[in-house]
Amino acid sequence: MKILGIGNAIVDVICKVEDNFIKKNNLTKSTMKLIFDESEFKKLLSELTIEKTISGGSVANSIVGLSQLGNEVGFIGKISDDNLGVKYEEGLTKEKVKYLYKKKKEILPTGTCLILITPDSERTMITYLGTAGKINEKDINVEIIKKAEITLLEGYLWDEGEPKKAFDKAIQNSNISAMSLSDLFCVDRHRDNFLSLVKNKLDIVFANEQEIMSLINAQKFDEVISFAKTLNKVIIITRGANGSMGIKNNKVFEFPAKENLNIVDLTGAGDLFAAGFLNEYIKNKGINECLKQGTELSSKIIQILGARI
Repeated sequence: MKILGIGNAIVDVICKVEDNFIKKNNLTKSTMKLIFDESEFKKLLSELTIEKTISGGSVANSIVGLSQLGNEVGFIGKISDDNLGVKYEEGLTKEKVKYLYKKKKEILPTGTCLILITPDSERTMITYLGTAGKINEKDINVEIIKKAEITLLEGYLWDEGEPKKAFDKAIQNSNISAMSLSDLFCVDRHRDNFLSLVKNKLDIVFANEQEIMSLINAQKFDEVISFAKTLNKVIIITRGANGSMGIKNNKVFEFPAKENLNIVDLTGAGDLFAAGFLNEYIKNKGINECLKQGTELSSKIIQILGARI
């Protein structure tokens, strides 16, 4: 297997909303909020009109993108044997992704994420993790990980307790470990732990400009470049209109953003960038070629609704 993804198995529920819905529910635009109360989540959902339902989650989006590019890929994520869980597995199988988790009836339901698209195309997410957030080390099959050339993880998955143990087990047994920092609030919650992972354990890191600056408490972007140069890692940073950057072995590579795009929805932009990048990286292409393919895929995905090309 080329690439194995391990992440939160989340059913994405895409809805279009006005800005006042964001304000009314005390949400911060363009971020992800976790909800732990199932009834609170269902109340929010009852107020919305659903546009689309997809087998999602950050890493799952990347893995599907890699499958669509012709790679042999797999995914591990915890679901329950319920209606949404069945749909989730069917959705990945349809995309030729090997779903490598055996579902069973869990106390908590399959995880769900409301993706709220405002008129400016920004997406604000509300996630009820359900059983996805209960992944543990028993769910991680070491033999599967050892057979994958690259293991891709997401920052969303990292949490104290059982998920952390699952995360550590995956990294320890990976041939090459890659991780997306996932979200600014996620970085803020786990800064010390994420910084330790970036410095000491991961081989490839994906982040946007805000996330990586928060990670090291940088005031200027130049500090990020200096920091990344001190690591013997591949650090990939997306910068919106300023394009993308890769830093490897003290060398800095830059690639411009595409212009004049008809932006519809920014959901999945970072996930598909990672897919495009890894598609070339697994073929031993140079960093510039990897950035180019990442830009190509992320440019496509933001011109359609949802995180599937």
